[in-house]
Parts: sequence; structure tokens; C-alpha cells
Amino acid sequence: MSDTLNLPAETRDRAGKGASRALRREGRVPAVVYGGKEEPLSVHVEEKLLLKQLGTGHFMNSIVEVEVDGKKLRTLPKDVAFHPVTDRPLHVDFLRLSKDAKVHVNVPVAFANEEASPGLKRGGVLNIVRHELELVCESDKIPDDIQIDVTGLDIGDSIHISYVKLPKGSESAITDRDFTIATIVAPSGLRSEEGDNSKTETEAEE
Repeated sequence: MSDTLNLPAETRDRAGKGASRALRREGRVPAVVYGGKEEPLSVHVEEKLLLKQLGTGHFMNSIVEVEVDGKKLRTLPKDVAFHPVTDRPLHVDFLRLSKDAKVHVNVPVAFANEEASPGLKRGGVLNIVRHELELVCESDKIPDDIQIDVTGLDIGDSIHISYVKLPKGSESAITDRDFTIATIVAPSGLRSEEGDNSKTETEAEE
């Protein structure tokens, strides 16, 4: 799991678009911490520090301790709104977490041991259907990614969620079907060649 990120914050005394614009001019980003059976807390954070954490690539799947008035609030980022032109962050939503909370997250997949896949060694192509998995995880055990071993897989093989060993504390959020994550398909040249051969055989039979 990613290391816990720390993000100092200050409470917002004023709400509204005017107050938010004023904060952004000062290099601050409005945010709200909600959930946990408590009232939403309006805060603002430093834009530079937020951008640095967004740049890690795993901000949305990390536990973020938002520190307000000396108190650390354990949260999970749920949404970041960006300016449509400048891409500057405009607002952040943080979900307050209890110690034993379970959270719904999207975790990227990564494929291991491609050199041990007969299908890929023969020139097959790994066709990735899902680049992320929807998981329900214990909040202190969110994985950085899900490693999928393709050892022994050949052209025509498919990788379904049932094939994947999820880490302890994680389970698939989709439980009603054994969905496909990736397939190993023949290279386009080989598919064309096979198609031509089958056509020739059919014509010969006629």
C-alpha cells in the first residue's frame, strides 16, 4: 500500500464562490471533509503541496491525513475538480475514515512474467480489457496495484477476475459475474494468414 500522505489544512470561515476565488488567488484550494457520521468540515489546503501529492500518481488511492488545528483527520480523496483550461485544482472532496472502514476504490492492474507466457513469446498481444479493478478494501490495506501473473498463458487464453489472487483485505466490488480483465490474442499478421488459409480450404471443398 502507498505511504500515508500528510496534508496540512486550515478551516474556511467563509463559503461561496467569491471566497473560493479569493483563496485560489492566494495559492490555496478549497476542500471539504465529510462522512464518518460527522458534520462536513470546510477547509483549504496549499495548492503547491496538493499538486505535489497529485503528481505521485496514487493520490486517489492513498490515505491522506488532513491536519486541521493540530488534529489529524484520516481521509480518502474522493474527487478533485480541475479548471477546464488551466488544469489547476479547484476543489477537493475528502471522505473521513473510521479505523475499520471499508472503501470502494479503483486499483490499477499490472502484468508480471510476460516472458514466461508462451502466447506472448510467439508474438501474441496482451489485450487489456480493464486497466483498473473496482475493489472494496479495508482502508488501511489499499494496494498500489494488482499484480497478475501471465506465466503459462497462450494465445486464446483469457484472464478473468476469478484467476486473480487479490491481497488480504481486498475483494472485487463486482460480484455478479466473472468478468474479463485481459486476453492474449494472435498478432494481426497471424490472424490474416489463418483467415486466408480457411478461405482456401473452404473454396477447395466447394
